[in-house]
Amino acid sequence: MAVFRSGLLVLTTPLASLAPRLAPILTSAARLVNHTLYVHLQPGMSLEGPAQPQSGPVQATFEVLDFITHLYAGADIHRHLDVRILLTNIRTKSTFLPPLPTSVQNLAHPPEVVLTDFQTLDGSQYNPVKEQLVRYATSCYSCCPRLASVLLYPDYGIGEVPVEPLDVPLPSTIRPASPVARSPKQPVRGYYRGAVGGTFDRLHNAHKVLLSIACILAQEQLVVGVADKDLLKSKLLPELLQPYTERVEHLSEFLVDIKPSLTFDIIPLLDPYGPAGSDPSLEFLVVSEETYRGGMAVNRFRLENNLEELALYQIQLLKDVKHTENEEDKVSSSSFRHRMLGNLLRPPYERPELPTCLYVIGLTGISGSGKSSIAQRLKGLGAFVIDSDHLGHRAYAPGGPAYQPVVEAFGTDILHKDGIINRKVLGSRVFGNKKQLKILTDIMWPIIAKLAREEMDRAVTEGKRVCVIDAAVLLEAGWQNLVHEVWTVVIPETEAVRRIVERDGLSEAAAQSRLQSQMSGQQLVEQSHVVLSTLWEPHITQRQVEKAWALLQKRIPKTHQALD
Repeated sequence: MAVFRSGLLVLTTPLASLAPRLAPILTSAARLVNHTLYVHLQPGMSLEGPAQPQSGPVQATFEVLDFITHLYAGADIHRHLDVRILLTNIRTKSTFLPPLPTSVQNLAHPPEVVLTDFQTLDGSQYNPVKEQLVRYATSCYSCCPRLASVLLYPDYGIGEVPVEPLDVPLPSTIRPASPVARSPKQPVRGYYRGAVGGTFDRLHNAHKVLLSIACILAQEQLVVGVADKDLLKSKLLPELLQPYTERVEHLSEFLVDIKPSLTFDIIPLLDPYGPAGSDPSLEFLVVSEETYRGGMAVNRFRLENNLEELALYQIQLLKDVKHTENEEDKVSSSSFRHRMLGNLLRPPYERPELPTCLYVIGLTGISGSGKSSIAQRLKGLGAFVIDSDHLGHRAYAPGGPAYQPVVEAFGTDILHKDGIINRKVLGSRVFGNKKQLKILTDIMWPIIAKLAREEMDRAVTEGKRVCVIDAAVLLEAGWQNLVHEVWTVVIPETEAVRRIVERDGLSEAAAQSRLQSQMSGQQLVEQSHVVLSTLWEPHITQRQVEKAWALLQKRIPKTHQALD
């Protein structure tokens, strides 16, 4: 069976009958399409008969909005699919609607195959129907040449679901601002301009519901606030957030794909109110169950500033049926970032100058991150661990390779009476003094690197195939040229401060000062291949490390497994 990168799914069954069939239809489509699946709703359309079917307007009712939510929720189990429900033909109740476009709509990923749930009388792949399907698809959207076509029925199951429309409506997922009770067939009102906001990290199906409802309500312009800077600090694993420009790029492509007739104003959201709190031309705001209270706060702020309240539309959260321990039970970017822990984020370095039978990991993290505990867990799984702090102690010891150069550079007043270097005195001499610190690191870092190479040779002698260099200054010292991969341990700065105060007996100010003198977690992650976190219970950390170790074993070249 051929598999296509992008496809267009044309749904022709009335929505009440379509809802219970949706899961098998999506499963069938997911077998044929492996990247982008566009969905076009045209309930009641026939592909049989001599006349070419035309795209017609679909009245935007609460049933349609609920169906869109239901479809995105159902598609979430097919995580390889980027599903996009096209909204050009879905029309709200309004007196100022523009006419339906007569030209073909361009899509970011032109479909290579068009699929449909339309049922032929005998359930066969009836060629005239398939030809009508291709003609219809190409009259509406830009498609690849030689567009393939597939009738999904009866592949998604004969007799598995009722044929007649069901009387039971879809669960209500949209709560409008109006106190009037909504009904499934109630038309949705349209507005000129509205707003929606969010972080929109790794655009997922819950984001797409929020954005789709906003796009249906807006007729001219949609303002989209994208959280940035201070609003990101409270996010889980903020180091793994996509950069603002990348989030905006994905967001813009999605929005233009689903409703190109709208003007989109995508702006950074730097405070909780954003443009929704100050723009007098806005008429509505789409929020989730989680952010509804924030929407109410926006309206209070507007009233305080003599602006009209916005109509609030509250969207139900999508449940994540695949969530695991320590993940949220809703579809969320936080869970996606959590699942990235232990995964390879970028290709490893090639290091032909390192021993061919040894694979080297550089383990780093901010002070208090739990880096050393991760090193011990890796040791328990079979890694040879090199502690750069211990190498530093060896180098500083009388007779060590750094002893004489350090004494010559900083004087004998850094020595204890027994001649041992007083590292506290030396530390106070260089802390906050960039010139003095550089003199020290220019002496120490090359010596520690040389000692680390000697330890690698010992690892080879002992028959180890994975070596971990535990080093807080791995990247500052340029020691990434000693490793195949950089692994970084991250925790929130507030947690790091708490741990440093508890472990080292420092004041909070001293702990913060220590962290400010180091590379930030964000800077470390930007150069890392694998990210881990010790933020949760020990068994969660252990599971992360075991996952990272298992994935590492799969990608270590065979040359490094020779001694296994």
